[in-house]
Amino acid sequence: MVKAIRIHKPGPVDAMVFEDVAVPPPGPGEARVAHKAIGINFIDVYHRTGVYVQPSYPAGIGMEGSGIVEAVGEGVTEVKVGDRVAYASPPPGSYAEARNLKAWALVKLPADIPFEQAAGMMLQGMTVEYLLRRTYQVKPGDTILVHAAAGGVGLILCQWAKHLGATVIGTVSSDAKAELARAHGCHHPIIYTRENFVERVKEITNGKLLPVVYDSIGKDTLMNSMQCLRTRGLLVSFGQASGKLENFDMTSLAPKSLYLTRPGLFNYNATRAELEESAAALFDVVRAGKVRIEIHHKYALKDARQAHLDLEGRKTTGGHILIP
Repeated sequence: MVKAIRIHKPGPVDAMVFEDVAVPPPGPGEARVAHKAIGINFIDVYHRTGVYVQPSYPAGIGMEGSGIVEAVGEGVTEVKVGDRVAYASPPPGSYAEARNLKAWALVKLPADIPFEQAAGMMLQGMTVEYLLRRTYQVKPGDTILVHAAAGGVGLILCQWAKHLGATVIGTVSSDAKAELARAHGCHHPIIYTRENFVERVKEITNGKLLPVVYDSIGKDTLMNSMQCLRTRGLLVSFGQASGKLENFDMTSLAPKSLYLTRPGLFNYNATRAELEESAAALFDVVRAGKVRIEIHHKYALKDARQAHLDLEGRKTTGGHILIP
């Protein structure tokens, strides 16, 4: 038996229960990982609340972790017992001392990347990789807008986009977060609580507007994000922290022939080759010092409720993890 956080039905933070869970021997193609650190991401809130419905209950929660391979099932070739590994993969269940999962979803962790850093960067870092390199290929000279620039994804995105030669505009909620974003590559932080970000984008770009906007907020920002785009610009809606956009009218894209996409990491890393390439690109920029992965908040596994309260209350910046 291991300790784990599970949900017996969708709901508020009290839906998460800290309990004993049996972990059977890994089946064919599976590996058991003893977690050293566990990543916390907003997708975990979606799973907890039922925005993303789980197939059955009780259900695990959490999509990211790092640790050591304890056992492997029949036919596993990707990893072996004793390997240091990290992952960002369905199904949910990383909020646990140990778990089984498909071995193909595990990537070997370079010796110079600590477990805690790895647990706070796989899902967010590979998300940034596909956003900047595959959803829209950011080029030197591009100017881009990223919402929640001081959040976990935002800080990585700002750094990586700057490394690629882009000018980065980012929205934040406070002066402190503006300084944090600026220190991580955001050239033009916009404090949306007192500034109109559409007007500021027009000022910064001298009216030329943007080729792409990265929006993880959802209903509170999406329509205004469209106003920041130039003709045939791309709106990348990759999250809904403020809630789901209801009754979206597709004709609103027509005046500027805009493109809208709702991408997800696991569709971009759907094969072993895609996963390995994405992880390798992330490891390269981190090890080269181009992207700093900073863990700003650590919680004990049993304190996952508080971690979610802080995350939903937008009290956190950068990466945050659970320690089993």
